[in-house]
Amino acid sequence: MPVFALDEKEIYFPDPTLAEEDGLLAAGGDLSVERLVLAYSNGIFPWYNEGSPILWWCPKERFIIRPSKIHVSHSMKKFMRKHDVKIRLNRDFADTMHRCRLKREQNEGTWITDDMEKAYFRLHENGLAVSVEAYIDDKLAGGLYGVSLGRCFFGESMFSDMENGSKAALILFSSYLAEQDFVMIDCQFHTDHLESMGGEAISLEEYNALLDEGLKK
Repeated sequence: MPVFALDEKEIYFPDPTLAEEDGLLAAGGDLSVERLVLAYSNGIFPWYNEGSPILWWCPKERFIIRPSKIHVSHSMKKFMRKHDVKIRLNRDFADTMHRCRLKREQNEGTWITDDMEKAYFRLHENGLAVSVEAYIDDKLAGGLYGVSLGRCFFGESMFSDMENGSKAALILFSSYLAEQDFVMIDCQFHTDHLESMGGEAISLEEYNALLDEGLKK
């Protein structure tokens, strides 16, 4: 089945169930606030390399964390008892996203392009994207950012500048989301790290049911 080509002037997406087996659904379009909101509301997200067309994905199998079921290892519990660990929301969204970009560029490469940074900052300005920063003993240790719609959080990337920085951010933010009755943190793809923290693979059907529940007013 061919990948759908999107028009920049018309904001729409094809049926997400028509995605390729690897999850690729469409190419093209733009990164406007309206299109990004429509994408995430339908379980779709952009992921592409610098210089290529915008690629839109909707994997058949989804990987999520249920905020109330975040797993904290014994060693992490011990670490958090030993240190003063806390988070702040939206300390500096642009800075946190850029730190995520730099960490990935140094390691395996990144999809966080200049255009992506500008697009997600626009989402942030509209109250639709959030950054989370973890402090360990009053020092910035790590963080993450993502899109927040209804009672769903769509995680995009994390960074650590200190040991356990991103773990602390995710653990404390998950506790906060559980208090706010969020139904899921969408992790997009499986990683061993996220699985160790309570991530689980679910079908697209179950994911869509959670998405519908989370987006209800």
